[in-house]
Amino acid sequence: MKPFVVLITTPNRKVSERLSKDLVGKKLAACVNRVPNLSSRYWWEGKVQTAQEELLIAKTHQGRLKALIQWVGDHHPYQVCEVLALPVAAGHRPYLDWIKKSLGTVQKNKGR
Repeated sequence: MKPFVVLITTPNRKVSERLSKDLVGKKLAACVNRVPNLSSRYWWEGKVQTAQEELLIAKTHQGRLKALIQWVGDHHPYQVCEVLALPVAAGHRPYLDWIKKSLGTVQKNKGR
């Protein structure tokens, strides 16, 4: 399974803690790092906005990616939340194997 790093911004620690706990608990991500005190500047409703946010960095694989993106979209407080998935081109093989092992494989429904 191809590994991915997923970037997710959140409004505060409380949201970051809830999302990261559930992403790992539901095996949508093998690991989530929380980066506090992020200053974000962006366009919103025709104006440049500035906000203090946090950044979550989730490690997952291709088999969990679609479900992770959907789950975050369904549980995030922002109307338009940042969820960006970046494919991992290379990495320390034991760590990449650990991601795969931690998340297992996706069971596909087989037709009868």
